[in-house]
Amino acid sequence: MSKKQQKAEHRGRPNSKAFREFVASGWADRDTTTPDRAEVADYAATRRDSVSAEFAGHRLVVPAGGLKVRSNDCDYQFRPHTAFAHLTGLGSDREPDAVLVLEPTDSGHEAVLYFRPLAGRDTEEFFGDSRYGEFWVGARPSLDDIEAELGLSARHIDELPDALAKDAGSVSLAVVRDADQDVTALVDKVRTEAGVEAERDPAELDTELARALSELRLVKDEWEIDQMQSAVDATKRGFEAVIADLPRAVESGRGERWVEGVFGLVARHEGNGVGYDSICAAGDHANTLHWIKNTGEVKDGDLLLLDAGVEVDALYTADITRTLPVNGTFSDAQRKVYDAVFAAQEAGIAAVKPGNKFSDVHAAAIRVIAEHLYEWGLLPEGVDVETTLDVEEGQYHRRWMVHGTSHHLGIDVHDCALARKEQYMDAELQPGMILTVEPGLYFKADDQLIPQELRGIGVRIEDDVLVTADGHRNLSADMPRTSADVEAWIARVQQG
Repeated sequence: MSKKQQKAEHRGRPNSKAFREFVASGWADRDTTTPDRAEVADYAATRRDSVSAEFAGHRLVVPAGGLKVRSNDCDYQFRPHTAFAHLTGLGSDREPDAVLVLEPTDSGHEAVLYFRPLAGRDTEEFFGDSRYGEFWVGARPSLDDIEAELGLSARHIDELPDALAKDAGSVSLAVVRDADQDVTALVDKVRTEAGVEAERDPAELDTELARALSELRLVKDEWEIDQMQSAVDATKRGFEAVIADLPRAVESGRGERWVEGVFGLVARHEGNGVGYDSICAAGDHANTLHWIKNTGEVKDGDLLLLDAGVEVDALYTADITRTLPVNGTFSDAQRKVYDAVFAAQEAGIAAVKPGNKFSDVHAAAIRVIAEHLYEWGLLPEGVDVETTLDVEEGQYHRRWMVHGTSHHLGIDVHDCALARKEQYMDAELQPGMILTVEPGLYFKADDQLIPQELRGIGVRIEDDVLVTADGHRNLSADMPRTSADVEAWIARVQQG
């Protein structure tokens, strides 16, 4: 199932029989020790069992996706599709072009992983394939390796077409359509050739599968929670590296890029990399919500809004924001805004508990934001807190607080995005859910409806919060949040 790619014609490679024999010879024996069973294997099997129960009798196809071209013959670093990673336990850059198939049986499903295993040294792939060959990208696992590591069956990817076509007239197929266009095309071809007249569009089943796999991630198991805590802990170390280097960011010019680079170094060293493009927004750039250009200066007296997260090798990512005074001390106006946002976040975090709805978190935080804006006289004349909170006739506060306060978090930074509204926004919070709480206030430099002293100040505070049986646990509680604690944190880190 490899993706076809244009070959550069200006390159040549020796291909004589003598040369091929020479390349294949003289290597030490490979280590054939099979890996231990991965800790995640049992958890992934439990997740697959949940999917199996919901889709009894259907053949389920979950591709990892393939390599994507960055330019010419250079690929982006591979990241498997989220659903594939969740159901197999494979993270980091494993395994391009692999496909997990849940094959229906009398008692549920058999999990079979189709992938490209390690090729022999006497093959053309070993030396000649710059995309998959061991000489170029390193050794891949064998079929036995995968079976030992993950506790499922493994097959060569070349067997996939026949496996999908088997009994296609009597066994319906469902595929995660956005994971791999080639695999999706293959599934559609099998459906067409089988000539099955379905009572409904087969793509509807695909949609149901994608939605179910998204909703499956709403509640995390204990292994996932540990991964999330590791991501948060690594993220704290990244923030502290940035804090320690803030003077250098000011001195070096293009300080936002410096901040991005410092955090990225920690993220790459501590895990798989950043979980999303870091927002390193100094001064008025903090008021551009998705400022990822990071081309600006970091100046003494500015605030730096740093929204960043480390993605661990298992692909779980933190998502944390701290707004830092670059010189270590908030001005009076900066502190005024910061403390208002902190109060809103405290209200939002307090609303994270079983029985409350997901939407209650935003409602609690945004009320505090509205109260401060009203107290400061920023809402239009005649508009009080209740009026602005009216969804149909109000919402004036959204000029300065545009976004929602929370989203689910996990393998994706905006996880579970395909979940139904009743399972997301309208759902009751359950133990094991992890969500962000991230209110903000954004006063653009050219906003003439606010006092001069507030213009150019943007503040967001964001933490990753686990719903527990009796309330919540802030996974990022070790990262200071109050204005006084943030100032003390900066002083402590920079003093070494």
